[in-house]
Amino acid sequence: MFYALVDCDNCYVSCERVFNPSLEGKAVVVLSNNDGCVVARSPEAKALGVSEGLPFFQLAERFPGQEIHALSSNYTLYGDMSRRVMGILRDAVPDLFVYSIDEAFLTLPESPCAPADYKAWGEALAAKVRRWTGMPVSIGIARTKTLAKVASKYAKRYPGYRKCCVIQTDEQRQKALSLFPVGDVWGIGRRHAARLAAAGVHTALDFTRQSAATVRRTMAVTGLRTWRELCGQDCISLEQLPLKQTICTSRSFPRMLTSRDDLAVAVAGFAARCAQKLRRQRSMAQMVTVFMATNPFREELDQSSLSRTVYLPAPAQSDTEIVHAAHQSMDLCLDVAARNALPQWKRAGVVVSGIVPDSEIQTSFLDIPPALKQKFQRLSAVADGINLRHGDEALQLAAALRPQDPATGKALTFRNSILHAHRSPFYTTDIRDIIQVE
Repeated sequence: MFYALVDCDNCYVSCERVFNPSLEGKAVVVLSNNDGCVVARSPEAKALGVSEGLPFFQLAERFPGQEIHALSSNYTLYGDMSRRVMGILRDAVPDLFVYSIDEAFLTLPESPCAPADYKAWGEALAAKVRRWTGMPVSIGIARTKTLAKVASKYAKRYPGYRKCCVIQTDEQRQKALSLFPVGDVWGIGRRHAARLAAAGVHTALDFTRQSAATVRRTMAVTGLRTWRELCGQDCISLEQLPLKQTICTSRSFPRMLTSRDDLAVAVAGFAARCAQKLRRQRSMAQMVTVFMATNPFREELDQSSLSRTVYLPAPAQSDTEIVHAAHQSMDLCLDVAARNALPQWKRAGVVVSGIVPDSEIQTSFLDIPPALKQKFQRLSAVADGINLRHGDEALQLAAALRPQDPATGKALTFRNSILHAHRSPFYTTDIRDIIQVE
């Protein structure tokens, strides 16, 4: 069995370039919500030294005289382009697993002529995606998913691979791993990478030369699975791909917020989005954390950052339960803020953690009645279906309703309640923004 990992190159920037070809070859950055900081960079921007997380207002002073095109994030466009790419991939293979907005694993049938057939197939698929959507993708093919991730990095990094790299023989595997930093291996985090480096393990090949017992002792079962995958043993099923351990939704506010009601609306919106992400990956959370911070760039004001966590009696994924817990966490923060006279907030967010699959639930007598819990879950599932058909936030909790838009008289949507001074049009999802050809 072989696996292909298809990765959209510089996904957000590529989506923008599809509809604005003048950005090709130029330094482009995509900003976070409220145009706060850099979250995506083109290769040209990376070459200039633009770092991820750089505040937008520092861009001009850090790179004087450089032409850098900054765009507000347009997640509606990016999500729709991702769905188009995944649709093409789904038609190409019998089995596909969408891992993230810009990545998907494809299960390939055994080829008697591999790797030549796989190489030609991968190049043709990458060309087809580019031709049909305008999106560049890189494809890595190998006998394990971790090795496929390694191969995709090479396909992206070196033009000579023509967008497809195949690792099939043991000789190819060892050569690829000998040039691959261990810190870049999928499944090895920064802390483990630092420990491995201190022990003289610098490349992925060095890592495979460790004994299984040593890896198990220092990195537990997860690290051992990564080690086995790099050694060529397929031991991670698509159903066992790691879930996100935490999910966070946060925003900076266009203006400083002082009232509980304003904060409650924002926090409810963040919590509902976290709950939606939980349901998409078929998981539940056991903890809900709310954090809030003052404006660090207003040095004349008192500075503070607060966070509080509420532990749920039993794992949950419904909007109602997650939002209720988020409001409890928020009130705990505000109690501390009131005692310390900290009334102005510039940023807040919600983090759900203690994530478990929704099939592995330990109930509790302290939780809400089972019938009510199932009702909340069905209600959230119905809302997801309606929003999928009629547009994001067509149906939402009243607690998350934002102020009215003066132009339409309707409540502002999540995407329009934030600053987006440099946002591109919704080319593929709003008929008013369809490109006109003269």
